[in-house]
Amino acid sequence: MGHEFELTEGTESLAKPKLDQSTRRELRRKIYAALEDRDTTITVEDDPLESTMVLNMGPSHPATHGVLRVALKLDGETVVAAVPELGYLHRAMEKLAENKTYHEWMPYTDRLDYMSPYSNNTALCLAVEKLGDFKVPERAQYIRTIGCELARISSHLLSVGSMLMDSGAVTMFLYTFEEREHIYNIFDLLTGARFTISHCRIGGVANDISHECVSYIKDWLPNFKRKLGEWRRLMERNRIFIERVEGVGYISKEDAIDLGMTGPNLRASGVNYDIRRAEPYMIYDRFDFDVPVLENGDCLARYQIRMMEMQESVKIIEQALRQLPKGDVRIDNAKQAYPWKGEIYHSMEALIHDFMMTHEGLQLPKGEIYHAIEAPKGELGFYIQSDGSGYPWRLKIRSPSFCNLQALPHLIEGGLLSDVVVVIGSIDPVMGEADK
Repeated sequence: MGHEFELTEGTESLAKPKLDQSTRRELRRKIYAALEDRDTTITVEDDPLESTMVLNMGPSHPATHGVLRVALKLDGETVVAAVPELGYLHRAMEKLAENKTYHEWMPYTDRLDYMSPYSNNTALCLAVEKLGDFKVPERAQYIRTIGCELARISSHLLSVGSMLMDSGAVTMFLYTFEEREHIYNIFDLLTGARFTISHCRIGGVANDISHECVSYIKDWLPNFKRKLGEWRRLMERNRIFIERVEGVGYISKEDAIDLGMTGPNLRASGVNYDIRRAEPYMIYDRFDFDVPVLENGDCLARYQIRMMEMQESVKIIEQALRQLPKGDVRIDNAKQAYPWKGEIYHSMEALIHDFMMTHEGLQLPKGEIYHAIEAPKGELGFYIQSDGSGYPWRLKIRSPSFCNLQALPHLIEGGLLSDVVVVIGSIDPVMGEADK
């Protein structure tokens, strides 16, 4: 039939012939004809796909951590190429922000990285306050810091638990979820809500932290520290788990930087960069804590970094509770922050300011600003362009999940199909902020 043959060096046998289009069509016809008869066994020796196939993982796969679709080109069990596709959860967050006042858009930030809503609230408030040059009371900054570190622990618990479940350790997933329930109880005491809390306000926080909430945190922290140690001894002495994740999904520090990775994923590749230390915001420069860094750059290192970061978050919360000052938790300026509800009921001026803030929005100067924080998944930044009105003229979100997902093809190409699930779990994406 005029096939071209290639000689394999060092052998006397002939290589597999390259199929022309007519031969491919004939082979496909035979396969389709065989499929129409369910009692027929297909015994076609030639592979019309030349040993490769395209497989869609997601967007409804239970281990893609949301509506992420990954188109995989496979050669047997080996991933030859991968293309992550986003956008299945697109909710036009940035466009909605242009049609809401800064205060009105606050609850929407809870729905970005919905595993750590407090961090999202804080990042937006800090960006707006930077543009307006607001001076937030110290007590409010301490409360925000405690909330952000609790959110970091909560996010890492889910990340570690789900990654371990993806690698076969189902019991650990149940352990981590049990601890997240305690954190939800704390948020319930602090904010009045367990999940989407919307507790931060521009100029401070919605309400002060109660003695009951402080007592609950102080009672929970020692038990949590003990359990962290137990989990590490349980998992890091487990030969099955170590061999499942060690060396899988490797990325060097140079490639991690080039691909825009941040957060635990970057520090697991040996890059010592944490915004809380590099560009301190709020009151992080007052605390003694370490920034864990590992060199291996694989799934095991990314797991270990998150375990160590939870220990450091515990240290920060303990110091914040010891240093917690007395005072206001919101700016006492009706032009910069909402008045307290108690004032509205008794003061005509407070009622007028509340109405104007709701109707007209916060009046910020013209200009642009970018501010980022060290969110649990990496650098979370808000870029705001203000035209002087109560609405942002433009608002853009630098979400860490979106940027970290750029590295997914690099991490899984050349590996096995079974490793894809573990690698996705190790970079911890949340599609709510990736799709925006």
